[in-house]
Amino acid sequence: MLAKVDVNGDDRVPLYAYLTAAKADEDGNADIAWNFTKFLVGSDGEVIERFSPTVTPEEIAAYLAERG
Repeated sequence: MLAKVDVNGDDRVPLYAYLTAAKADEDGNADIAWNFTKFLVGSDGEVIERFSPTVTPEEIAAYLAERG
């Protein structure tokens, strides 16, 4: 759980392959460009949204409140 894993490239772990395939960043890039990229995943496993590293938890909370 604390091991370093690949999030991009041929050796990326399956979780990140799934997340990045489901939602590209705001520029249309699937790869993760920087630490702290965040993904919102529903209880059914659907990737709902991807947030850039600069998005704060408070901004995500506001996003969730808007969705009801």
